[in-house]
Amino acid sequence: MRKMTFAASAMAVIASLAIIPSTHAGDGTVTLIHTGDFHGHLVPRPNVRSDNSGRMEGGLARVAAKIKAIRAANSNTLLLHTGDTIQGSAEVLYTRGQAILDVLNLSQFGIQGFAPGNWEFVYGTQRFLELFAGATAKAPWNAVAANLYYSTLAEDPTTPYPDKAGQRVLPPYFVKTIGKVKVGVMGFTTDRGPTVVGSAVTKGFKFTKGDAEVVEVMNTLRNVEGVDLIVMISELGLANNIRLAEANPGINVILSSDMHEETQNAVVTSTGTLIVEEGQDGTMMGQLKVTVRNRAMSSYVWTPINVNDTITPDTTVAAKILQVRRTFVSGPFFTQYPNPFNGSLLQRPINTIVGYTSTALHRSNFSHETMPGVIEGSSHDFLTDAFRAQTGANIGAIRGFRYGTHVPAGAIRMEDLYHFIPIGPQIAIGNITGQQLKNQIEAAANGSLDPVVKNWTGGWLFNYSGVTMDLDPYLTQGSRASNIRIDGVPLNLTGSYSYASYWYATDPAMINAIPAGNITLLKDSNGQTLDATEVVVRYLQSLPGQTANPTLNRISLLKPLPSPQYGFSVIQPLQGAK
Repeated sequence: MRKMTFAASAMAVIASLAIIPSTHAGDGTVTLIHTGDFHGHLVPRPNVRSDNSGRMEGGLARVAAKIKAIRAANSNTLLLHTGDTIQGSAEVLYTRGQAILDVLNLSQFGIQGFAPGNWEFVYGTQRFLELFAGATAKAPWNAVAANLYYSTLAEDPTTPYPDKAGQRVLPPYFVKTIGKVKVGVMGFTTDRGPTVVGSAVTKGFKFTKGDAEVVEVMNTLRNVEGVDLIVMISELGLANNIRLAEANPGINVILSSDMHEETQNAVVTSTGTLIVEEGQDGTMMGQLKVTVRNRAMSSYVWTPINVNDTITPDTTVAAKILQVRRTFVSGPFFTQYPNPFNGSLLQRPINTIVGYTSTALHRSNFSHETMPGVIEGSSHDFLTDAFRAQTGANIGAIRGFRYGTHVPAGAIRMEDLYHFIPIGPQIAIGNITGQQLKNQIEAAANGSLDPVVKNWTGGWLFNYSGVTMDLDPYLTQGSRASNIRIDGVPLNLTGSYSYASYWYATDPAMINAIPAGNITLLKDSNGQTLDATEVVVRYLQSLPGQTANPTLNRISLLKPLPSPQYGFSVIQPLQGAK
């Protein structure tokens, strides 16, 4: 628990936005409860990273129990949820998000405000609207997003929403009085959709990076609504939220999601904004108690909460999770659901052991550790080995997805594979040039490490099987990667290489979102669709002892990444590599 008062300079910045009377009716204390980036995780999972406690972490029944305890101990609370919720597991994939909504809509949660993440759009814009927009939303969480619009006819002449062209999809903010404090909550969604799935899933919607909207909404909240406290709930990611706060004095608090960083200390910007972010999968949540005097923060207490088996689960929520999962696990209720992306059927209960691993699988190492997650992960090395081996390609590839899970050395279950591959891709092999590979490597490196955070593209570096390289994170765009080798042979920029990765029917001429030639899809022996998870199962079954042992450190960092700046470890340097 961290208790702080602000420096006079920071207070002056905030106070300058309003005429402060000697007394104010809105003085008081508000306890903000923050959750985010659940990524479809209903039940606890291990932590195999260096910060593990040896306990199972997460579990929505434990999150609910902690919410209840915070509310019991504090009279003026506001529960705000951010980030990716309806993607990341088999349960949410095969129900298009409904499985986790059935849990989070229980009264034990009572979500009072929500900022959608990029993966909230994965099932298409119509499903997004069904879940989050309007008075009949299936997730009645008061969703807000100032930077999400319907496309104009000039931007998309075939938009499915021509009558709403140019309008906001969701309200930009809401105002709620907590105790005596009038709180303005402005929301920001991602600045991008789930691009790997294809542009079709966000057809009719337009995203911005939020810069203009922050100014617009903040001024409305202060000068029109007359709020005492401005809270921004944002899926723009910790680094971008720091950037926006530094550029726009007057935001009191930002509850952040997207990067999956864990702010063991609250970030305090030079403009006096408090920013926190709570990892992923429900393994961490936060309690921020803010005291307001004369329309400015006078003090705060930040309590990062590790969600583990020291918390007794809420019994009602635990029972609901069992009910939701019973059609997915072994037993008489198991159902072979159709995959909403490719039509393939769920082949087996998700608690089935499908193979083993001799090394822990994850992508979450801190930036100061060997093989930092922003650069490479054992899970991604394993998956690309599967794609390459099953297709016979020169190169297996995967984007730098932040979501996933942790699998200790030992058994791999079907649900683990769905945590790594929860978006219904098929696997295809096709031909690309060496230059295309080089461009892909460099674009991902720049999108993760550029010192200009506004240039980031989301996610981390692509990972590969069959490819090794050196990487200098401090060089300029286009020159960070060197000594790129394919099976030990130097990359030929004009050469042709077979390349295996994600494929979607909506972009039939592309593999992993890049153009490829001579594309062939992996099918089963009857010519039927194979989900990518099934490709990995077949790979495991082909290995001696059905045991994976991926080679690690395929990307050699020539220089260490920058040291953390805010007193806690990070996965991705928050100001890029500079």
